[in-house]
Amino acid sequence: MKERFELLLSLKVTEYEINELSKFAKECDECYELLKVKLDSLHHFMTDPINLHRWQEWGEDKDIMSLSEKLREASVQALCDMEKYQSVRTCNHQLNASEYITTLSQTVKHELDELHINENSKVLFIGSGAFPISALTIASEKNAEVHCIDIDEEAVEMGRKVSEITGLQENVRFSKSVLNDVPFAKNTTHVLIASLVRNKWEVLDELKDLLQPHTKVILRYGNGLKSIFNYSLEMNLTKDWKLQSVKRTGGIYDTMVLEKVNA
Repeated sequence: MKERFELLLSLKVTEYEINELSKFAKECDECYELLKVKLDSLHHFMTDPINLHRWQEWGEDKDIMSLSEKLREASVQALCDMEKYQSVRTCNHQLNASEYITTLSQTVKHELDELHINENSKVLFIGSGAFPISALTIASEKNAEVHCIDIDEEAVEMGRKVSEITGLQENVRFSKSVLNDVPFAKNTTHVLIASLVRNKWEVLDELKDLLQPHTKVILRYGNGLKSIFNYSLEMNLTKDWKLQSVKRTGGIYDTMVLEKVNA
């Protein structure tokens, strides 16, 4: 029982700190650095063996579940705020986004190779955000054509400006809806859905009639303790999709790869 309260306290304190730092950052830009450190620490929190053990014992407790959902909403909102801040700094030439791309490319290159993304690929990125480093890395590393979708209009405009500053605007385009470019969607080879997209199955349902058979769909998600920083994903395959692989790692999110089947 003691471990239950230790986990409750950890979740409550972490949520409080993220919410407070988010407020501070709106008053003082320098506090974004403190917020970034706190968000980065969630990776350790989610992979810490002690926390994993506590979650295994108490993860289905209603109070634990309620607090973990509050923490996720706080961390997701904080990350969105952080991305907008980084985007503004990039546009003001206070931050070198190209360095982020170079650093991230070392991390995601193996993932891109596994997914067979290359210069002939057309990638639909759902939930790209205001500082779309993953999408820009795909364009930079693989010279692929990427169409970024985000329901946040401000994030769309910010992402577009960052792509221009990094010189990748020829390969990357931005919009609020897939329906703004149906021809691209119909020729898409890969769909990547970010872990911060809440209703992934609803998104897939909207896409199923647009995508060609054999299109790969990469779902980033986080179940269990990883759900404090990602939206979870329950297996809910319809006849339109075939499961290719599930990859669970020590990273901040896990990955599921689906393939569109013949109608």
